[in-house]
Amino acid sequence: MEKKVISTASAPAAIGPYSQAIEANGILFVSGQIGINPASGKIDATTIEGQTEQVMKNIAAILAEAGYAMSNIVRTSCMLSDINNFAAFNEVYGKHLSAPFPARSTFAVKDLPKGALVEVEVTAAK
Repeated sequence: MEKKVISTASAPAAIGPYSQAIEANGILFVSGQIGINPASGKIDATTIEGQTEQVMKNIAAILAEAGYAMSNIVRTSCMLSDINNFAAFNEVYGKHLSAPFPARSTFAVKDLPKGALVEVEVTAAK
């Protein structure tokens, strides 16, 4: 199996020993994205809506770099720092995807890197 590293300056650089994404056998595995603005290197938004918007932009940029689109996403894992943000998160998340929607799990976690409110990882296939 050949693994290809995907990296773009249009999304935040990895903040640890991992890649933005790895493509293997026609499947793209995108690492969890938090709401870091790649231009500033910081989480600029303070609301779940604003951070989710940035997360989805970061994911779209990584997908595009690899030649994929949002419609290629088949699975997402969504982590929220507060499950009470579920409805607001869903509203923004749903604007970036269309039917048939990817399979998904969403759960609350104790903490996320850099104090983020949301993190989303995706798997996409061609």
